[in-house]
Amino acid sequence: MADLATTSAPNPSPTSDGPLIDVRDVTIRFGKFTAVERVTLSVNTGEVFGLLGPNGSGKTTLIRAMCGLIPFAEGSATVLGFDVDQMAERIRATTGYMSQKFSLYEDLTARENMDFYAGIYGLRAADAVTRKAELVEQVGIGPYLDRRAGRLSGGWKQRLALACALLHQPELVFLDEPTAGIDPVARRDLWDLLFRLAAEGVTLFVTTHYMDEAERCARVGYLYLGHLLACGTPTELKKMPGVTPPGTKRIEVISPEPATLLERLRHKPGVRQATIFGQAVFALVDADQSNEALGLEGCEVRPAVATLEDVFVTLSRARAGNGNGLAER
Repeated sequence: MADLATTSAPNPSPTSDGPLIDVRDVTIRFGKFTAVERVTLSVNTGEVFGLLGPNGSGKTTLIRAMCGLIPFAEGSATVLGFDVDQMAERIRATTGYMSQKFSLYEDLTARENMDFYAGIYGLRAADAVTRKAELVEQVGIGPYLDRRAGRLSGGWKQRLALACALLHQPELVFLDEPTAGIDPVARRDLWDLLFRLAAEGVTLFVTTHYMDEAERCARVGYLYLGHLLACGTPTELKKMPGVTPPGTKRIEVISPEPATLLERLRHKPGVRQATIFGQAVFALVDADQSNEALGLEGCEVRPAVATLEDVFVTLSRARAGNGNGLAER
């Protein structure tokens, strides 16, 4: 987070009435390697926007480029109405950033880290006292203020990092896999904090690997090997052509031995895709396949709908050239 801080203290208003983030045909290269290619996306004020993609897909690179830390090879972008090429320092002064790796000072206490970043962001002494008190209450870190950051648990480290990212009251916060490596309870608590921020009008740009977190976002983009394959609401993405193609249907099959059932289904003609969730097998099959033809006598079978995981598996396989992306043999 330190590399995004600047001593520019004023928090100016956006200079545009358009999207808070507007990325247009952006390409980012490192030598001959293209990390991001012709990406176009926009994020509206107050939106929780999720960017998904496997490791190495370019998510962190894109965030750092939007903050003006990596140059564009092609294309352009505005953030908070400011041109990234021309006003990168202004953007860094008015946005918050939580990096993928904990980047606060581990040998300082939580309180000392907050004091340090209040100074980096140029807060006046009286304003800093008030703002720190607000954030301590908001993220609940009061009992750990005098503990060294390196001795905090993963969840409390993320709360502290979020507090430091919010000290200067940014309108936009970038969160790069903010819940990676923390337990489910801490994940839920952190998302509750994020939604409270969104309710207050803060715009959030979040990268994540978790499908349940993607479902929480107003809109989701899927970045795969540097290419933005899709962008829309979770509902829109699930209705994309190819996810549940014409002539197919999705079913949920309840079985006491789902692993055995999965293996059997994968060898049945007409089964396009099958996987396990809990005690159920979810499958994409040809619409004319009966339960008897699939060998499902005695099982509870009911209609199912596509999930975001189905969407991203389909898109990834199609991009990789595996036919229509739906075969899973």
